Amino acid sequence: MSQKQPERAQTDGSLRSERARTDSELDKKRASIAEDSDEVLARAHARADGVLKAARAKADTAGVGSTAALRGERKEEDRALAEERTSQAAQLTREREERRRALAELLRFERDETDKDLLIERTGADAALVTRDDFLGMVSHDLRSMLGGIAVSTALMVKEATNDAAGKKVVQRAEGIQRFTARMNRLLGDLLDVVSIEAGQLQVSPVPDDLTRVMRESVEAFQHVASAQGISLSVVDSPGPLLATFDPERVLQVLANLLSNALKFTREGGRVELRAVSEGALCRVSVTDTGSGIPDDQLESIFERFRQVSRFDRRGHGLGLHISKCLVEAHGGRIWAESRLGSGSTFHFTLPRAGE
Repeated sequence: MSQKQPERAQTDGSLRSERARTDSELDKKRASIAEDSDEVLARAHARADGVLKAARAKADTAGVGSTAALRGERKEEDRALAEERTSQAAQLTREREERRRALAELLRFERDETDKDLLIERTGADAALVTRDDFLGMVSHDLRSMLGGIAVSTALMVKEATNDAAGKKVVQRAEGIQRFTARMNRLLGDLLDVVSIEAGQLQVSPVPDDLTRVMRESVEAFQHVASAQGISLSVVDSPGPLLATFDPERVLQVLANLLSNALKFTREGGRVELRAVSEGALCRVSVTDTGSGIPDDQLESIFERFRQVSRFDRRGHGLGLHISKCLVEAHGGRIWAESRLGSGSTFHFTLPRAGE
């Protein structure tokens, strides 16, 4: 299962909406102009009729308009005037239709050119992305190989270290190297995930599995970190297995991101809890901490790429929550946060129940 380039779909939808709004506004503008023109023409005709009527009335008062010949002449003038006005109206209609067609053709031409330029730009962008992805793939393979070599070497250093003071110092430094290696490997994985998200190729492979098992596994992985920080980390177990349809490795990645953030912002003596409940066709997982909390105006923006609660906090790269959001949505679920400053935060995400 993979995502379908949501940004391009959104761009296309916005372009269609904008064009529809433009067409609507142009139609309204043309209708308004035509209405104004008709009103001006009607007023001009009314004034002309008034002048003609007044002139004839004056002539009749003077006794000039009583002959049958004059009445016939006036009738002929009225007929000619009516024909002229009919001809003018037809000409105006033709001119309006010609302008409408010319404008429609101009719009079609400009939109075709815009579509062509957009296609060329996207083709170039796709080629650049392919080149970038190939390059990142090769570099990431080489980097992970080197990181693996560093990890193996430091493990051997720890294993072969003596029990004296010098050996203990070597072990301490080797463990520090291992921590940095793990962080580098995680950052590399996050960057590759972001590339996959941008390319619409983020992969998940959902299978029916016990959600509580994966939650306990994630807690075990972070238990030593929590203990070192003096933080209580636990799972609030459900009465039995909670079967959902998900990719275990990807959900472990989501939980790792959420637990890492929770532990990062929770002080010594604090508490982090995981729980999962069944809600109809969904399972909802919650990670609650007693940390510093998140301002209300950032509860949605924290899921954006490279976004952090504080721009002065450089303890992360602002990718974990964005990747988590994309992974959860790739499963057909959603993720959101609830928080109060000074009172901690709770991150929720949903997954489909197995068999639903």
